[in-house]
Amino acid sequence: MKDSSLTSEQISNITRQTNYGTWRFQKSWKPLHIADAEGCWFTDGAGRRYLDLSAQLMCVNLGHNNPRVIEAIAEQARELAYAAPGFATAARARLSAKLHEVLPAGLTKFFFATSGTEANEAAFKIARMFTGRTKIISRYRSYHGSTMGSIAATGDPRRWAMEPGGKAGGFIFAPETNCYDCPIGHTYPGCNIACADYIGHMIRNESDVAAVIVEPVVGTNGVLVPPPEYLPRLREICNRHGVLLIADEVMAGWGRTGKWFAVDHWNVQPNILVTAKGITSAYVPLGLCATTAKIADYFEEHYFSHGHTYEAHPLTLGPAVTTIEEMQRLKLVECAAELEPYVRKKLEALKAKHPSVGDVRGLGLFFAVEIVKNRATKQPFNTMCDKVEGKPLVVDQIAAKMMAQGVSIQAWVSHFVIAPPLIITKEELDLGIAALDEHLAIADALVEA
Repeated sequence: MKDSSLTSEQISNITRQTNYGTWRFQKSWKPLHIADAEGCWFTDGAGRRYLDLSAQLMCVNLGHNNPRVIEAIAEQARELAYAAPGFATAARARLSAKLHEVLPAGLTKFFFATSGTEANEAAFKIARMFTGRTKIISRYRSYHGSTMGSIAATGDPRRWAMEPGGKAGGFIFAPETNCYDCPIGHTYPGCNIACADYIGHMIRNESDVAAVIVEPVVGTNGVLVPPPEYLPRLREICNRHGVLLIADEVMAGWGRTGKWFAVDHWNVQPNILVTAKGITSAYVPLGLCATTAKIADYFEEHYFSHGHTYEAHPLTLGPAVTTIEEMQRLKLVECAAELEPYVRKKLEALKAKHPSVGDVRGLGLFFAVEIVKNRATKQPFNTMCDKVEGKPLVVDQIAAKMMAQGVSIQAWVSHFVIAPPLIITKEELDLGIAALDEHLAIADALVEA
């Protein structure tokens, strides 16, 4: 039953007055009241519908209000609402068995958390306990979570407010893999994957490196897709130096890139894989840290020093089984792969039309459109410093116009993330991309001649 005792405006105002809005200046936060959602659309308190072109936070992969997952949540609550993590439950066993059907081969032992952040924390601890080493190499243009360990591993400006966190916390940073605007001056094709080799250089010149963590396809920071040689080269470098490779697939996993997991595109097996979001289509909060049997075997005779109250919470595990079954039934991984050429063609047409579009990149139903002030120099309209300092961003102006037109899209500093529910139709994609097409005129007008 929906609560009709509060108006939509009251709901928004109470939220604004009593809650923190994340990653923002509070004075500018005016949260929209979402009252309902169905499929690829959500509805505000005034009854207006919005196309969800970024699946909220790139996580509602099944679309909103899938009836089978909703029923699975209710059924799990009826069966068993909670058990402490030291006990076995049917939900835990069912999901563990189901994961072996879809995870990359070799990942056989699991730690269940309630977010990608917590799953990454588990990965860091496991890597350090297993190797006996401390340092973890991350990359700039990365995001791994918001708690003290995971934010210390984050390369983007959300880390800055918590400094000293990175090096003090045992994290050091390598260049990201960005073939549009290479941070170390190389160009692709013809690149010798110097960004991967540089990580090898870091390992050789740093003592005590336990692991390297990468988003195989970088998420919020630009949907950066590596060239084919990158991940195999990084895997070989880690093997050579006895360093673990952690794949953060919180955003890129669960069919988003047209494979169950992004690493599947390159047939690379990580030592640890971390994921969340799409594992339940974000209907309930669940994170997963999966490791190889070699890592698992170590803890047969060594103390596993990690855990928390909500680990393996039955209410999160039961619906995950149904989510995976729904993805299989609806063939959503295949749908994402099949729609990729359609989306790419539509977005490349935007690039040809709009002088402000510098780059289009992506896999499956996971794309970024990057806007620039100057195509020749690749100078963006805004920088990370602008974001942190609260300066107006061109991408936010465009996103606001799209929202007013009924299309919701995620914008970050200088790019848009197009990552709709995997159930989206071509007609819905056309509608969303048409709105972006129309309002890119804002950026076009600011392009340097």
